[in-house]
Amino acid sequence: MLEDDLLHQFRVEPGKKFRLKDHDPAWLPARAKGLSEEEQKKHSANILSENVKELSDAQELLYASDTYSVLAVFQAMDAAGKDSTIKHVMSGVNPQGCQVFSFKAPTSEELDHNYLWRCMKALPERGRIGIFNRSYYEEVLVVRVHPEFLDRQRIPGLEVGKKLWKQRYKEINQFEKHLARNGTVIVKFFLNVSKQEQKKRFLTRLDDEEKTWKFSPADVSERQHWDQYMEAYEEALEETSTDEAPWYVIPADRKWVTRIVVAEILSRTISSLNLRVPPLSPAQMDEFAKARQILETESDR
Repeated sequence: MLEDDLLHQFRVEPGKKFRLKDHDPAWLPARAKGLSEEEQKKHSANILSENVKELSDAQELLYASDTYSVLAVFQAMDAAGKDSTIKHVMSGVNPQGCQVFSFKAPTSEELDHNYLWRCMKALPERGRIGIFNRSYYEEVLVVRVHPEFLDRQRIPGLEVGKKLWKQRYKEINQFEKHLARNGTVIVKFFLNVSKQEQKKRFLTRLDDEEKTWKFSPADVSERQHWDQYMEAYEEALEETSTDEAPWYVIPADRKWVTRIVVAEILSRTISSLNLRVPPLSPAQMDEFAKARQILETESDR
């Protein structure tokens, strides 16, 4: 369990200046700093197990109440650990109450619609947790670093510049506010990996035959734009962290830290809704009483 003030330090406060350099990718909980690496991993496994159990219980109430839905958005540089974080954090959640979507380069059909369309189709229904592995935020991150991608969108009268990105931040905020008003609870995670740790993980993928499939030469090409990406992330997080849809900057140089922080934030987010199993109506109680009577008088043969 992490203290409230620790969780608060990961949150990007709406309306305030945000700087990535204020967030340490290699951050450690104070109680773990005196432990060996092996002890840290053992300690983290126990905490994650507790958090996963709490998240599972919270998700069950979310499903039973059928009132809210939860959307968790994950954004990060390559090799930051999005896939493994989703895998471990959601390991105890009932698959019937959770759905995961990964958004790659848009298809020709998706390019024939507005940039929010493909994500709108994948939004979670009431009672479910929806996970977006990348999202519509690619439109103010990757597309900002590579504005040539806008040519494929064929938007009439489009002018590339600061005004365009400001307009998209506004559109995203309005979209998320609309979702929140209609019962979708949004929580957004930026997995903050350092450039040095990314290099280490890329080399590990190249050296390990079982991990080589995860590597793409394009990953190294994108790495050459690191500073541009950091600038894009910094502005996007500052402009789109709102009370309705806050951003959390998660330390990602140690995967075990990433997992326990994400699991706890998700669990607390759902728990804060104060959900309860919906009470039975008088009509339901009558139906259940009849069902009980039939079962109890039924022959065991």
